[in-house]
Amino acid sequence: MSQRKAVTKATAIRYRSASKKDNTVILAELCELTGWHRDHARKALRLAPGPKPVARKRKPRPPVYGEDVLVPLRKIWAVLDAPTGKRLAPFLPEIVAVLERAGELDLEPGVRAKLVSMSAATIDRRLAPDRKKMQLKGRSGTKPGSLLKSQIPIRTWADWNENTPGFVEIDLVGHEGGNPSGDATP
Repeated sequence: MSQRKAVTKATAIRYRSASKKDNTVILAELCELTGWHRDHARKALRLAPGPKPVARKRKPRPPVYGEDVLVPLRKIWAVLDAPTGKRLAPFLPEIVAVLERAGELDLEPGVRAKLVSMSAATIDRRLAPDRKKMQLKGRSGTKPGSLLKSQIPIRTWADWNENTPGFVEIDLVGHEGGNPSGDATP
């Protein structure tokens, strides 16, 4: 079987580059050599792996939006409490004008033009590292303790009786904003 595959692979290269008249001869040779039917031989030649094309490395495009545009974009994004690019893009021209009037931004005309023309997808791509830094790690700040677990009886849904005096239900919620050290500044 491996001999047939090797022969088929070598023949497939000739078969693909040959004319229709020559293909008939090549197909007849393969059928005689392998004992295959013409239909099977034709399918084997068609499905045989050919020479792999050499992948050319593309030269990356120079970035359109450099650090000179990203610094004010990050500032605007932080001022507006980190909206998505889809929500930020329509308001960029307006917020840039407001922040410039207030003296919070001082942009050159070229940088301003690039900033207000950014698409929502580009904003999301360029702010992805900053957004990732803001993500909370884990699902909650509270962890189950083994010390109290053995002392507190666990009740099922049938054991609860909310109508008795003194019934209490408690949920533990972390209000530290994802930073258990208590410092609110990121």
